Amino acid sequence: MNIYIMTDLEGICGIFQPEQVSRALQSPRYKEGQEFMTKDINVCAEACKAAGADKVYVRDCHGSGDNVFWEHISPAVDYIIMGDSGRDRFPGLADCDGVILLGYHAMAGTAGGVLEHTMSSKAVQNYWINGQLVGETAIDAAIAGERGKPVIMVSGDDKVCHEAKSLLPWTVTACVKKGMTWKGAMLLPPEWAYKTLREKTAEAVKNLSATKPYTVEKPVTFRMECIERGQLPYPDAKPYMKIIDGRIYEVEADSVEEALHRLH
Repeated sequence: MNIYIMTDLEGICGIFQPEQVSRALQSPRYKEGQEFMTKDINVCAEACKAAGADKVYVRDCHGSGDNVFWEHISPAVDYIIMGDSGRDRFPGLADCDGVILLGYHAMAGTAGGVLEHTMSSKAVQNYWINGQLVGETAIDAAIAGERGKPVIMVSGDDKVCHEAKSLLPWTVTACVKKGMTWKGAMLLPPEWAYKTLREKTAEAVKNLSATKPYTVEKPVTFRMECIERGQLPYPDAKPYMKIIDGRIYEVEADSVEEALHRLH
């Protein structure tokens, strides 16, 4: 049994400010975010192995995928996937049996969601898949599901945990903080946060056989609403897109992953 850990940063233990998750802001607190992300990965991977996993694959999927401190990664991790993965959002997933979405955040517009957004707060107001408003949890669960792999756990704040349970009722959630505002949270102290993450990971791995892949109807219609004053793609560049209004357009594809690529 192999487990794939897909890692974002906003939902990691101890994270509550934009300065902790963005290299572009040039804040010394970004290094703190990197350290916290590395720690969550190690705790989760070690718990996977303790619960019976044979191998653990980890993908650094925040921003450009170069956040983790490689030299501090636990030997419980068999592969740490960093940097540009091209058009494959889950490289190595074929070798795995279940997916953990570690450190995820609530979709754009979620009241009280810590650092809530969907993919890009600079470009995206909302996404819909087949008419359903979605965040990154749904998008990644659907892409994994297309390959027959279930999401067995989601970690982050209480808002993303609620979002995950609404979409994937069989999935274990690890709530490591409670959101108050976009950049404020009630954090669990480190000892309790990592205990929660460790215990919930073990529960998820042992519960893998009771989970199932999340699938959506095909063909997939993926709709995007740009942020206010955001510019729609030029029709000549995307002749397959359908313009809905001045801020919304949609595409159709045979898979969620392909539709996501077609949007951008």
